[in-house]
Amino acid sequence: MIIDNRMRKLLVSLREHVSTDFHPGLYGTVAVFLAVTIAANYRFDFEDSVIDAYRGREIRMLWYFLLYGVAYYFTVLAQAWFGQVGTALRQRRFWLLSLAGMGMLAVDGGFYYHRWVADRLFAAEVQPYAVKCLGQLNSLLTILLPCALLYRWSGHRPESFYGLTTRGVNLRPYAGMLLGMVPLVAWASFQPDFLLTYPSYQPTAADPYLATPPWVNALGFELAYGWDFVATELLFRGLLVIGLAQVLGNRAVLPMTVTYAFLHFGKPLGETIGSVFGGYILGVIALYSRNIWGGVALHLGVAWLMELAAFLQLPFR
Repeated sequence: MIIDNRMRKLLVSLREHVSTDFHPGLYGTVAVFLAVTIAANYRFDFEDSVIDAYRGREIRMLWYFLLYGVAYYFTVLAQAWFGQVGTALRQRRFWLLSLAGMGMLAVDGGFYYHRWVADRLFAAEVQPYAVKCLGQLNSLLTILLPCALLYRWSGHRPESFYGLTTRGVNLRPYAGMLLGMVPLVAWASFQPDFLLTYPSYQPTAADPYLATPPWVNALGFELAYGWDFVATELLFRGLLVIGLAQVLGNRAVLPMTVTYAFLHFGKPLGETIGSVFGGYILGVIALYSRNIWGGVALHLGVAWLMELAAFLQLPFR
């Protein structure tokens, strides 16, 4: 009953949010925008073919800033058009937090300096593995540190560090949600585009060079991979929802959701579509619970389930 009651509270929060936030014109406009941009990305392979062509160059960060900025500010302008955000666009704090969020996403997406570190600190046999792990830990510099500085110096702070708090956290209701995801992940693991993307970890020459069992290096990568999801929740559900709720109120969820969908460009199409619904639900959970740990549990749990499903498929490929 405890789990049922807590799950019921989550469903009530979601229903209350939709009832107060939903506007047919706004949601219809955003749905069309998402349909057109997602279709265009997967038709012309924009993220992989255009933006990734600048890999290793700073201009790639500018491309990411424009990509995410279009997603976020189109949605906010649509909210303004339908009279939902009032005077928020005239508030300095809105622009400070939202531009900081887009900047963090841009720098994190285009960050490549970990390759320079790997080249200079590790033997050639270990460098590919080091690049993989350090690439997942970039967010310590690109997201965690900037969020900490922004929280420290921006003033008018939320009651916690953008939801990174243990106060009032209970993760038991999310166990049932994760169990419900198992059949979906199992089905997805048989799809060709899924198998082209996962598992994220692939064996490298580091295994024989370090004389360690392959599972040890795989575990090291998966832990680093897991951290990146904590950083993702801190930015999207922490800064862009809990932080910006001080300005936008419950209207902070929708712009974050659209931007979160754009983050998945380059992933399998089904994953991108699923991120729209998943991002919206996680945003509502963060908004009403004022912490991000439910999102971390779900996001990280699903990510590791996908990795496990892909690893289990390896002997049959």
